[in-house]
Amino acid sequence: MLGGKHTQPTQRREGAERSRDERSTMDEVQPQIPPQDTPPPLDGPPTEAWESPPAPWALRDLFLLLVFVPIAFFIANILVFLGYALIQPTLHWHMTKEKLASDPFFLLALQTVFYVLMFAGIYVLVTVGHNQPFWDMLRWRRITPGKALVFLAGGAFLTVAIALLPPVLPDAGQFPLENLFNSRTAAYAIGVFAILGAPLMEEIIFRGVLFGIFEAQVGLRFAILTTAILFGGLHVPEYWGAWNHALLIFFVGLVFSLARGRSGSLAPSVFLHVGYNASMMIALFISTQHFRNLNACLGP
Repeated sequence: MLGGKHTQPTQRREGAERSRDERSTMDEVQPQIPPQDTPPPLDGPPTEAWESPPAPWALRDLFLLLVFVPIAFFIANILVFLGYALIQPTLHWHMTKEKLASDPFFLLALQTVFYVLMFAGIYVLVTVGHNQPFWDMLRWRRITPGKALVFLAGGAFLTVAIALLPPVLPDAGQFPLENLFNSRTAAYAIGVFAILGAPLMEEIIFRGVLFGIFEAQVGLRFAILTTAILFGGLHVPEYWGAWNHALLIFFVGLVFSLARGRSGSLAPSVFLHVGYNASMMIALFISTQHFRNLNACLGP
């Protein structure tokens, strides 16, 4: 009887130990399946998938832009000349091609149509060619109204600073841009275009597309300097002969490019540009007695 009582607990303990050994063996045999969709540890190095995507601009975009510019300019000329031919009999306008080439309203119409075509081409390039949101790819970042006012004031300050700089290069007594201010109506039209139209489109082209291409392909410093040079080159025909004015426009463009590079956004350069152009037109408006005395200010 005593022997049987001692045997049963011993057998139960041995059976329990055998069961634990069998479960341990089965766990070792079964393959360990890693958990699915496990995010990387927060303390570990970032994986390649977590890194920000590279800039999508490529040299192909520069080639397409350079090809499209003369095409858009050619189409703009055809459209504006066609529009003039349609309204000429009604308004009894009689101007030769030579006069049209220097007429401020014709030139403003031509530049407006050209900018509309350029905007459409860039929009297609971004949304269709790259399948990207338009303003995101141009690096437009929303800013607060307070910061917008600061940049507008910065553009006005830039106007004052440019006016105070001593001349370095020779300047002509009169240059092509001044010739466009041949009437009060023309002055008002140029002012509206210079404030509401030109800054946005010029910044989209230079600090949006070209800056993005140069920064992606070469680097930030190259993008800043090159877009400033190209921006100044765009305005050379307007200031032909007034080389000091052309040099100052290069420095203005350099400030715009620096703002784009430092902020990483297109918005600051746009507001700086608007502030600069607006302050220039306001100063001209005041100095010419509301555009009534343009000859006294701009010369013969």
